[in-house]
Amino acid sequence: MKHVYTGKTKDVYELEDGNFLLQFKDDVTGVDGVFDPGANSVGLKIEGAGRSGLKLTKYFFEVLKEKGIPTHYVDAHIEKATLTVKPAEVFGKGLEIICRYRAVGSFLRRYGLYAEEGQPLNAFVEVTLKDDEREDPPISEDALDMLGVLSKDEYKVLKELTQQIGNVVKEELAKKDIELYDIKFEFGRTGKDKQIVLIDEISGGNMRAYKDGKYIEPLALEKLFL
Repeated sequence: MKHVYTGKTKDVYELEDGNFLLQFKDDVTGVDGVFDPGANSVGLKIEGAGRSGLKLTKYFFEVLKEKGIPTHYVDAHIEKATLTVKPAEVFGKGLEIICRYRAVGSFLRRYGLYAEEGQPLNAFVEVTLKDDEREDPPISEDALDMLGVLSKDEYKVLKELTQQIGNVVKEELAKKDIELYDIKFEFGRTGKDKQIVLIDEISGGNMRAYKDGKYIEPLALEKLFL
């Protein structure tokens, strides 16, 4: 296999059959040694974080597969901490799509003049550019269209998929009395028809989940949920 990309939390390899292998690492995003799923840089290393994230990713991707929701998932190897996926083309230079159920994190930092910490949000969808230098700025539907990142029709699909997948994750967590506050997704186009599918991962490292009002760390979430 051929190494093609080194990311913050995983390395990417191209396989001979045209699929790709994601090697999960124990690095997580954060600031000053404190985990933050919304941070733009690796803040710390947590032993076992890679396999823990992969276990949750495998679980949720297989749930989505059963529900007929499109993803790039092929299979996973927990012991090797690897995920095999179909090739997908990202939008522009990469987007992050957040589905918010409560006001926390960057949403609260930006809109604290109007929002109260923890107030309910109705699956609010927010799109940001993957741009570490500019701290992943939020971008509107109109700007995405005008800049040629994605069309308005694609934005509609993206928003619907984000809320649909976010609600699936929220409902699954609720079975263990865990509440999802927000979650971050990535999407891409795959196949000749350029179908929009969920890519990357669904793990404790890209969501905020709480139980009895207390935040659950990524490794603790996997142990508590699975």
